[in-house]
Amino acid sequence: MRNITLERVVKFILGAAAVAVALLILYNYSTLVIFLILAMILSYILDPFANRLQSAGLNRTFGITLILATVILILVFISTSVIPIIANQMAELTAQLSIENIRQIAVKVENQLTTKFEFLPDGFLEENITAVMNELFNVNQISTIVSDALSIFTNIFSAVLVVPFAAFFFLKDGSKIRRDLLQLVPNKYFETTLTVIDKIEQRLGLYFRSVLFQSFLVALSSWTTLSIAGLDNSMSVGIAVGLANTIPYFGPILGYFLSIIVSIIETGNFSLVAACILAIFVVQMLDNIVFQPMLFSRSADMHPVAILFIILIGAETAGIIGMLVAIPIATVVKITITQVSWSFNNYQVFRRDITQSSGPPG
Repeated sequence: MRNITLERVVKFILGAAAVAVALLILYNYSTLVIFLILAMILSYILDPFANRLQSAGLNRTFGITLILATVILILVFISTSVIPIIANQMAELTAQLSIENIRQIAVKVENQLTTKFEFLPDGFLEENITAVMNELFNVNQISTIVSDALSIFTNIFSAVLVVPFAAFFFLKDGSKIRRDLLQLVPNKYFETTLTVIDKIEQRLGLYFRSVLFQSFLVALSSWTTLSIAGLDNSMSVGIAVGLANTIPYFGPILGYFLSIIVSIIETGNFSLVAACILAIFVVQMLDNIVFQPMLFSRSADMHPVAILFIILIGAETAGIIGMLVAIPIATVVKITITQVSWSFNNYQVFRRDITQSSGPPG
């Protein structure tokens, strides 16, 4: 066993202090940390485009500026053209969410259910729905929801300012930042660390690009099929289904649930439920047969059962956010463990470290 020296104690204390300071910064400035993570994700998505423009002879800084300007223009188009339509649809839908309207819908749905299932008690749906809506329309609840909504829009506005700015420097100086960080790594671990970082960046970049394109295709397909089914709020529901689809396994369930609820609110009965279920089913078949094999053939490297349990762990740990980040975090952990294990079996330096730390046999 290695001897305890003053130098090693000082190094341990400094290392522990650095970790404590880093954790404190993460805790106190969690919003900024999230913005930096979003900027890194955006840089992973856009990096191939910047590389192609650079390889075509265009100055990298100008190419990055052109790419980010295009992204910002797309966001401006969405905010001025798509979001107002969604807002109008949501306003119309919200107008139907008065307690009296929902009570009438509940009575109609209950009458249809009780005629088919005689064992259901009278008033079971009306009473429960009315109680829930009275709770939701509580004044304190509304003020809390408004406060949370304002906070979300404030964060979105800040993110629009910070994320593209940070992504620009990640794209422009990413290799320099990596070199500076790798200088802190001892030479004997340099190759392993470099390989781990390269593989993580490649896999995460491919994963995020695949998820983004898949969500777009699912949203577009859902909008189209729900429009054909006759749903008035097909655009807003389709976009919501596309966003929900970023969560494996659970996203499609949310898509079915949301389309069914909106169809009942629109019509006050079950007349559109079957058509909406069929529309989402067609989209899921397209996703499973066409979109996922085409997009995730190279990025998926985990067993479906493992993915399911990883998502459940993420949900238990941090709710919806945990479900969204569970797969990327698991990917990072898996690549790190795999590469370190390979290095241990193939590089003698790791074995010498273990031998030296264990010392001679007593």
